[in-house]
Amino acid sequence: MLAVWVEQLLGFATGALAAIREDERYPTLMAWARDEGPALVGGNLPLAQALAPELWSQTPLARLDFAAEPLARPGRNEPCWCDSGRKTKHCCGAVSLPGHVPSHLMWMLSLRDWKGDTLKAALASGLAPAQALLEAGLIAAESGQRGRAQQILESLFERADWQTLPEQAEPAFEILIDLYQERGFHRKREALLDAVLDRGPLFLRGVALERLCLMHLDNDDLDSARAAFVRAQQALPDSPTLAYIEAMLLLHEGHEEEAAERSRFWFRRLSRQGDLDPDQLQFLADLAENPGATLADQLLSAEEDLAEPLVALQALLESLPVAPRLEIHHHEGSGLEYHSTAREDTLFAAWQKVFKANVESEAPMGFDDDPWPHAGEWLPALCAHPEWLDAPAVVQSLALALASRFGSLPWMAPSLFEPLASRLERWLEQVRAEGEGPFPWDSADNAVLLRTGLALVVGMERGARARSRELAERLLTLDDQDSLGLRELVLDQLLREGRDRAALELSVRELDGEGDETPPLGLLMGRVLALYRLGRPDEAREALDEVRRHNAHVAAMLCAENPRPAGTGGDGIAEPGSRAEAWQYRTLMRDQWRSTPGALAWLQARLAD
Repeated sequence: MLAVWVEQLLGFATGALAAIREDERYPTLMAWARDEGPALVGGNLPLAQALAPELWSQTPLARLDFAAEPLARPGRNEPCWCDSGRKTKHCCGAVSLPGHVPSHLMWMLSLRDWKGDTLKAALASGLAPAQALLEAGLIAAESGQRGRAQQILESLFERADWQTLPEQAEPAFEILIDLYQERGFHRKREALLDAVLDRGPLFLRGVALERLCLMHLDNDDLDSARAAFVRAQQALPDSPTLAYIEAMLLLHEGHEEEAAERSRFWFRRLSRQGDLDPDQLQFLADLAENPGATLADQLLSAEEDLAEPLVALQALLESLPVAPRLEIHHHEGSGLEYHSTAREDTLFAAWQKVFKANVESEAPMGFDDDPWPHAGEWLPALCAHPEWLDAPAVVQSLALALASRFGSLPWMAPSLFEPLASRLERWLEQVRAEGEGPFPWDSADNAVLLRTGLALVVGMERGARARSRELAERLLTLDDQDSLGLRELVLDQLLREGRDRAALELSVRELDGEGDETPPLGLLMGRVLALYRLGRPDEAREALDEVRRHNAHVAAMLCAENPRPAGTGGDGIAEPGSRAEAWQYRTLMRDQWRSTPGALAWLQARLAD
């Protein structure tokens, strides 16, 4: 019965609103209620007459600057407010409504219908109830009206009194953040996150923290992510969200053991409080047992339609047979070459019928189209045809696709990237077994294996650092021209592992081989940091002087606590010597400078030299 009433109420209210908008006068509504209203409530005229005044009293009227014109509720012996001429007790007062009438219903429907200047003025009035804004915004988002949804939800979160926000505002907040991201309103996104963290209700702060940390982690800005976490820890010391965020952060920083230890700490602490629901408690227990696997499971379960095929893919990769041999040729003049076979071409053609996106031949990583909207087709097809993975071109496409979606998430490395790395490593062993010599990017089908290697190096960079570095080093021994730009990545990984002497040797060797070319900033700064860590400050100062000749911004950018971000062009490539180049280096490596005792203070002192 309740569902029937809700449907009837919504239909009746929609019709009543259309009648009201004709002239925004009460008699017009009552005439409609008597003539057309009964058909919308099962032919019940008394119900239609009783419901209409209730709705009128809460309807915003444009002629009153969006205030309502509520009717005085009459006494039992007074004339009924439906203008029937009878006493209330013999008219609407004798009617029992089948269910509740939300006090914000007519505002919500009005916000759903108004457009342009009228909608803008209604929102600016500040009279719309929070629940009406929430529901109208969600409806607009679900129907694909992104501009309307953003406009309405912005009004919801611009309210001075954050404490009046309904608890259902959490999905609206996340939708608005996503809309800002999709539509390129990055400053608005950051301002909303900051506002919620500063003064938002408790139930929203955890969500804002998660989004802020994820935003920084997606940008590889570990230092900003750590700062956001510390800030939230001070504001919300007992929030269960902190356990989840800290585990993510520590895994991104490469501290697997500390992530497990801190997860166990959070479980002990929060379980003693006794105010967690069973699902939260179980999640914390799972996190304490295995942070990486728990975060991976949570991610997959959040993928909705793709959860089942992604789990099937994990199972497939875990049970892959040994990779078949490739056709490798060794030419004295041009080096080593991989040539795809007819069988591999046939397997790849079958794969392309469902995968559809093509690898950009001139780019290190990328497709001509996003493959993930069609993942519901190609993931199950791949699991049904595991033999497709005998073709390196299929492994290349899969590795690139997985890296584009999961490459920044360290907990996905064991189940998605490491099995593919094992396959590629066997093929690279076959290449080297054919003899010494280069494996040039532009020879035969070599780029397929090299590009696959780059995707897997990126995919394992956070979650399997040592293996990522080892694969990168193996690729560099084959492609000595470094067509993939792996030298800086290897250097960064060596510094993260504390292998400072090896990092210094690599940086010196590579910089000596640069000739007249502009040296990569990562190699230059890596040499400075390695020298400082090795207790060679004079040499570090000389190396820093060379850095300044190439990029005058990087030292100040590293030392600043909250510098203004510097974006790159549309291709994502920063010009040598630019602030954008300095910003890219900061996001990748400031956490290493900060965690090195005295390094930032030493760098700050050099700014005055």
